Amino acid sequence: MKNFESIQFLPLANTLVSLLTAFVLGAVVGFERQFRQRTAGLRTNVLVAVGAAIFVDMAFRVGGADGGSRVISYVVSGVGFLGAGAIMREGGSIRGLNTAATLWGSAAIGACAGASLMLEAVAATAFVLAANTLLRPVVSYVNRQPVDSQTTEVTTVVHLITNTDQRQAAMMVLEDVLESEQLPLSELKIDQFGENEVEIEAALSEASVDELDLDRVVASIAASPAVRTAFWAARAV
Repeated sequence: MKNFESIQFLPLANTLVSLLTAFVLGAVVGFERQFRQRTAGLRTNVLVAVGAAIFVDMAFRVGGADGGSRVISYVVSGVGFLGAGAIMREGGSIRGLNTAATLWGSAAIGACAGASLMLEAVAATAFVLAANTLLRPVVSYVNRQPVDSQTTEVTTVVHLITNTDQRQAAMMVLEDVLESEQLPLSELKIDQFGENEVEIEAALSEASVDELDLDRVVASIAASPAVRTAFWAARAV
């Protein structure tokens, strides 16, 4: 009976309005994502918005303004873990960044609704939709333009493929050659390449390296018995 005695109909109605607002606005954002067949579609964006609204509304009702502010900060950081799950690496490219950012926007919409900032929630929805729709032609136009090598930051990456049991020997060869050529590393990554081989990617911190020097460096590395093949490539960052 105590549960029924604690029911306050006016705050309950306010909570229902907040959740309904988060549901509708999250569905608006999610429909656009679902229409484009993205990883996080209609249901995911609705759940993120409604979940954020529930936590923020509950925090304001139980803990007041201070409690609500703390929970909002937790929503901001917590949704980052959810967004990280939507980001995938395929070869040398990264996918899902826009999906993760949209989930972050849906959480912000839900937090606004949970804090009874309805107009702010509607405005946030409009801006998220604008970013995902109105800016698409702009992005397509920019991507179709020829790339100016003088204005594009490029990183040189040396790729090595070696047998798994020869990985340490190949690493030593790579380090010795780069050290002798005075080419410092900025990033080193090792990925599985097939069943019995690994690929070593060494990103050079030197911004401008002569192609002839790189050909000589790669030839020196490939001459080692521990390395099956080696090549270099320029990667825009």
